[in-house]
Order: sequence, then C-alpha cells, then structure tokens
Amino acid sequence: MITRRALTRARTTAVPVLAVVLLALTWGRSLPTVVVVVLCGVLAAAVLAAVHHAEVVAHRVGEPFGSLVLAVAVTVIEVALIVTLMLDGGAKSATLARDTVFAAVMITCNGVLGMSLLVASLRHRTAVFNAEGTGAALATVATLATLSLVLPAFTTSEPGAQFSGVQLTFAALSSLILYGLFVTTQTVRHRDYFLPVTRQGEVITFEAHAQRPSARTAWISLALLLLALVGVIGIAKGVSPAIETGVQAAGLHHAVVGVIIAMLVLLPETIAALRAARRDRVQTSLNLALGSAMASIGLTIPAVALASVWLSGPLVLGLGSAHMLLLLLTVVVASLTVAPGRATPLQGGVHLVIFAAYLELAINP
Repeated sequence: MITRRALTRARTTAVPVLAVVLLALTWGRSLPTVVVVVLCGVLAAAVLAAVHHAEVVAHRVGEPFGSLVLAVAVTVIEVALIVTLMLDGGAKSATLARDTVFAAVMITCNGVLGMSLLVASLRHRTAVFNAEGTGAALATVATLATLSLVLPAFTTSEPGAQFSGVQLTFAALSSLILYGLFVTTQTVRHRDYFLPVTRQGEVITFEAHAQRPSARTAWISLALLLLALVGVIGIAKGVSPAIETGVQAAGLHHAVVGVIIAMLVLLPETIAALRAARRDRVQTSLNLALGSAMASIGLTIPAVALASVWLSGPLVLGLGSAHMLLLLLTVVVASLTVAPGRATPLQGGVHLVIFAAYLELAINP
C-alpha cells in the first residue's frame, strides 16, 4: 500500500525535474494560451515543492541557517535572471534592477512581514520574536536600501538618478561588506539573536518534536530545491510576456508586470514564512522576510555594477519621490513594530496597508 508520505516524496521529487524540463522546452519561444496555463500549474506545484525541500534542509541545519539557505538560493537565481534581462538591452533595462529590488523590499518588509505577524497574532494572540536580531536585520536593510536606491536620486556626478562609476563601485562594495557582516553575525557570533523564542522570551535552540533528516536526505533536498527554484523563476520569466499582454489589455501601468513577477519569484519564501508563523515561529518568518530583502539588495547591486561594464545604456537606481516616501514610512513603522519584541494584529495590518498603498501606486501611479 502506498502511503501519503511516499506520494508526497514522489511528487516533490518529480515536480522540480518536470519544471526544469518544461523550462528547457519552452525557453525563448512564443507560447500559446494553453501552454501558459499548463506552465502556471507547474509553477504553483514547483513553488510548493521548493517550500517542502527548504523545510527539509532547514530542519537538518537548524535556524537561522535554514532561512538563509532559502533566501540566498532564491536571490542568486533571481539576480542571474535580472542580469540576463539587462544584458538583452532595451529601454526598460535601465530601471529593471531598481524596480525589481524595490518590489522585493516592499513585498518582503510589508507583505510577507505583515501577513506573518497577522497570522501569528490571530492564532496565538501575540506574535513573539527576538527584537535584537530582527532590529539588526532591519537596520541593515534600511542602510542598504538608502545607499543603493535613495542616494542616486541626489547625486550630481551623473544626469538623472544615476551613480557615477566610482559611486556605483562604492555602493556595490558597501552592499557586499554589509551583507557579509550580517551573515557572520546571524550564523556565527550572535546566532541566538535569530533563533525562535517561546512565549516567555526563552530561545528555542532545538526542535525536539521531530527527527532530523539524514545528511543524504538533506543534500538531495538541497539539489531539488535549487532545481525547483530554477524552474519557478525561469517559468515566471517565460510566462511574463503573457502577463504583460494581460496587463496592457487591462489598461494597467507597466510596473504591475514587475510586481507580479516579483511576487511569483518570492512565493516560496512567502509560503515558508506563513507556515512558520502558524507554528508560532515568528522569528523564522522575520528571518525569511528581512533576509530576502537584504539578499536582494546586497547581491543584486554588486551584480548589476559588474554587468554595467557591458551595458551600453544608463543604469537608473534612484527612486522617485513617492517610492522614497513609502520606503521611509516602511522603515519607521517597521522600527516601531520590531522594538517591543512582540506584535498584535494591528502591527500586521499596518504593514499590509502600506503594502496595499505600494500596489495601488503601481497600478495607478
């Protein structure tokens, strides 16, 4: 008799392979509607498979390494996709890195964070987390976002919201240094700051309720996780022309396409964060949300700085005034949310309203 666990294992093993095979067969081709629908179904299945394998790896290595693995894996593949699109050229590539990074910051720091706090606080009355670790992560995200996305709008060395070569190099090196310092802090020197805590504020260093998977199982899940993520992001790129056509037919602004693609790419982290929030492991949810925002900036800016050597057009990184205001509001509200180390449904709702404002501006700028 085939057990439910065996069926789950077979499905989560087959789906990443299927996603990559379909990606190889459809890459660079014009897709009919039926194929797009099939790809969207495989995309959803690949997202669930990615979350499953990320949780297996996380259970093996423990927190905060598990959150770091998923955040970095998604971001590295996302960065590769961004750089590839930028090297393809075109007028839209000038703001592609800026729009993608800002979308990732708003989705993670308001959408994922807000939903996680709301789910945890509604289910467990209050959402409890470690303010020290979360505050350090938020401060790093705020600094990276300001140096990379706000400062270019005020420099005078180049016309428009652009960095000069020296300024772009400084921003890239600063991003790498800050991200490296944070990862060291998170995983080595102050790892306990990023571990889940109990209702009484005690750090949970070991989950005793389930047996850890073997090293072999964890390595297999890591490989399947990477396959699933390649499939997710590649298929999202493949269906983007159909999404763009639908957005144009609906009379919406082109920026909505970037938001939809960013949401698809960040789906694995979003689902993993919500599952952790339901289990009252809010710190894990916040590690995923803020870690993804940080990785998106800290890895994308150096990558596009290197790619700019081969780019013929401008590289616009500076945000407009409305988006700067939303970023400032996000940092201020998130600081007030993080400081007490616990949150109610109100804080989750506030972040979701800010996220809704971002979506509204994307639809109707």
